[in-house]
Amino acid sequence: MVDLTSEMAGLWAALGSAPAHRGRVIQFVCANTGEGASTVAREFARLAAVRARKPVWLIDADLHQPGQQEAVGGDWERFGRLGAATASSPDGSAFFAVSPPVIGSDRKPVAPARLMTARPCLGGRLWVTRFRAEVLRSGQRAEPVHDPRYWDAMRKHADTVIIDAPAADRSDLSITLAPFVDATVLVVASDVSGAAEPVILRDEIESVGGRIAGVVVNRSTYRPPAFLKRLTG
Repeated sequence: MVDLTSEMAGLWAALGSAPAHRGRVIQFVCANTGEGASTVAREFARLAAVRARKPVWLIDADLHQPGQQEAVGGDWERFGRLGAATASSPDGSAFFAVSPPVIGSDRKPVAPARLMTARPCLGGRLWVTRFRAEVLRSGQRAEPVHDPRYWDAMRKHADTVIIDAPAADRSDLSITLAPFVDATVLVVASDVSGAAEPVILRDEIESVGGRIAGVVVNRSTYRPPAFLKRLTG
């Protein structure tokens, strides 16, 4: 079990609460696999769900190896038991597309939104999604789409939407979604040895119109090097 409550409280204070009239979308991403973005996103979602006025959603945006529902379900003492699965889209929109499309038992294409479900925890204050990657067959790919409709719809139903994006070294999803989110938080491993990868990721996100809100080092006892203090400008 990893408890980052105190660290996430500091991040919550830095980001501020969501506007009263609309929800906000915050993306968490790291430059390299294994730097801890999923853990940080999950812990921030837990704290946000306790403090938010409306439900909080944790969107597992890994379309190849989703793992947030399993992680939350395995830590039921802190998150509570997972509830029954339901649709993860309020209006049928989706932030991804599958090509070639999945064909249902009726021999018709399955809408992408039906391939992602959500389950509640923390008494319904937090909802965690999971893409059904196991239904894809050889040659089928799920990829993000350059379309804000899903995020606009989610802002109407949630206080805060937290995106756990796959690491940039294996997916460009965080860059595709960056223009549609309110802020992106970069997660850097405590043993990072150089500035190149996170700086490149920052520049790529900003080049498409994204906003970097800050940097989180995934060990609170770690003293960040000078380049991390310069990373957000």
